[in-house]
Order: sequence, then C-alpha cells, then structure tokens
Amino acid sequence: MPRSVFISVAEASADQHAAELIKELRQLDPQIIIRGIGGPKMLAAGAQLSYETVGKAAMGWRGALRALEVSRMIRQTRRSYDHDKPDLHICIDSSAMNLPFAKMARSMGVPVLYYIAPQLWASREGRMRKMRKYVNKLACILPFEESYFRGHDVDATFVGHPLFDELPADRSRPPGPRFPEVPPVIGVVPGSRRGEVKANLPPLLEVAGRLLGDLPATKFLLPTTSAVDQMVRQIVNDSKSIQSSQIEIAPNAFDSLIPRCDLVLCKSGTSTLHVAAWGVPMIVVYRINPLLWHGIGRWVIKTKKIALVNILAGNTDLVPEFVPWYGSNEPVANCVLELLREPQTLSKQASGISDLIATLDRPGASANVARLALKMIEPSQTPHHI
Repeated sequence: MPRSVFISVAEASADQHAAELIKELRQLDPQIIIRGIGGPKMLAAGAQLSYETVGKAAMGWRGALRALEVSRMIRQTRRSYDHDKPDLHICIDSSAMNLPFAKMARSMGVPVLYYIAPQLWASREGRMRKMRKYVNKLACILPFEESYFRGHDVDATFVGHPLFDELPADRSRPPGPRFPEVPPVIGVVPGSRRGEVKANLPPLLEVAGRLLGDLPATKFLLPTTSAVDQMVRQIVNDSKSIQSSQIEIAPNAFDSLIPRCDLVLCKSGTSTLHVAAWGVPMIVVYRINPLLWHGIGRWVIKTKKIALVNILAGNTDLVPEFVPWYGSNEPVANCVLELLREPQTLSKQASGISDLIATLDRPGASANVARLALKMIEPSQTPHHI
C-alpha cells in the first residue's frame, strides 16, 4: 500500500520549500501520496491540496483574525484523517498555524515532522512546551538551532537551508558597468505577505522618492510573489513619491532582479539571506507601529539583532538594520545616501556577506528532510542517513 504524507504550509516561501521537498520525496518513493494545504508550487509539484493558504498569508492582527480560518482548516483536515489517515504530517514554518496542526495530528496518532524550526530563540520561547509535546522530529535550517532545541529536549536535526537547493549553483552577477561607473540600481523587497507589503512598501517608496531627489537617474527594481503582485502594483500606482515608470516590478523574479542591484532595501526575514546569497549589499528594515513595539514587541523579542544575516554573523554587524522602523523615513534614506557616497563601504559589506554565505552554501536540505521523513514512516526501509 502506498505511503502517504500530509504537508501544511501557510505562506509563499514555505510553499516553495514544500515543493522542493515533494520532488525529493517522489524521487525516493515514486508511489508516495502527498496531500496538504498550501499554494500553487505545492500543487505543481504533485500535491493534492484541500485548501489554498498562500494567497491569504497574514501577520499581526490580520493574522489573529485568520485563526478562525485555521480552526476551520483543522476541523476539515481532522475529518479527512478519520477516513484517510496519512503516515506522517509535515509542518513547514509558521508556528502560529502549524503548532495547532501538529496537536491535531498527534491527537489522531499521526507522527509529526516539523521542517524549518520556529525562531523561538528570538521570541515566543513559551511555545517550546508545545514543540516538545506535539513534534516528534524537528528539522532545523540554521546551524546553531540544533543544539538550541536539543538543549530544550526537542529532537532536532540540522538539515541545511533549503534556499540553497532552490538557487542556481552559478550565482555570478550580470556583466557590464556597475555603480559608481553608472547610476545606482536599488532593490526594494517589502515582503511576501500582504500585511508586510502594506506596512513596508509605502515608506520604502517614500525613501525611493527622496533618493530620486538627490540621484534622479537611480533605477529601482521590485520583485514580487504572485500572492502580492497586484497589491504591490496598486500601492506603486497610488504613490505620490515615485512614478510607476521609475520602478521595475516583476512577479517571481527575485533571482533575476536582485543580482542587478547595487544595494537592496530589504524587509527583515529570510529574504535577507536570499539577497545575501547573491552577494548584494543591503539595508534591513521592518516597519512597525510604535505602540505595538513598545507595548509588546520589545518585551517579546529576545535578540539584540533582528536581521538574520547579522544574527548569523555573530559579533559582527554586517548590514545596517532599522528594526523596528517607525517615525521619520529620513534615517533610512540618509543611510542609503551614505553608502552610495562610499562605494568602498558597499564593497566591504558585499565581501563580508559572501564570506558568511560560503559557510552556509550547501545544497541538500530538501533531500535530507525527505530521507528523514521516510525514515520516520518506515525506519527499517530507509538506509540513508543525514
């Protein structure tokens, strides 16, 4: 009888990682049945989807409202488990959605593999009790996470970062003259969730407008995902800071636009690592309501650094970060102008980023997780080890 896996994801990046995992699972077991909730990339990879979640990914209070929808999805999934129980449930990222799914799966006797560990080392460490209770195996994507979670009695294994499975092996940047020989090209990465885009993009466009006042020949590039592309275009069209003709927008074009950039204004998160993988300097931002930050955020966030590239760099601050970012946009605009006035500083940052990425650039995460998953289903029939 074919083995079956149920995969739950909530957002675009997890949908991509799930699709890569599905390919590896099918490579190891062509007969495996894969069902789940997720997005178009999972569907294209061969998963049977019962619910589309990626286009609705949200954070903050919108994310809280979405909890009602998650409850409906869990009830629906529970009913499907009653007559067609999978051999394994794989949760990918998004602990707000996936820990309840893990609880449901375990209550029905289905083992849980959690892929892409929640960043409890940064905030919400109180969720560790749920991780211990509901997760059988945790697949970590950052080197230091394995010992951190094992120190909290969670069965964790470092598998590598899936980003390096999805990027081209040759990441040479396009040939031709670059800044300062020609006007600068600035990337704008506001996020992949609708809430992130709504919070970050308008002030980023205001920064772009300020830069155009000083450097009118500056070119701006803005990669989007299919989930937010229309929203991004509407915000740009409505902006009084920049004209749509001054910014190039392209869906699902991160890996073609970012290599052309001399500097990127990047929303905090995994996207900073994605930019770094191309060796491009960046400034990291995350727009947040000051009341929310002072009332909750500053007490919840435990790390002194927020930008992932800075966290991974240890004692070194590789890139400027404005997190939390509220109030005036001038400090960010001034930081961009300072970097552009000192191209050697950009080169130094790019060199430091490349050195960091060299320590992480090891493809194979998706294959490692696939082997781990099949080992959990039938340990005796999976000879490969991570």
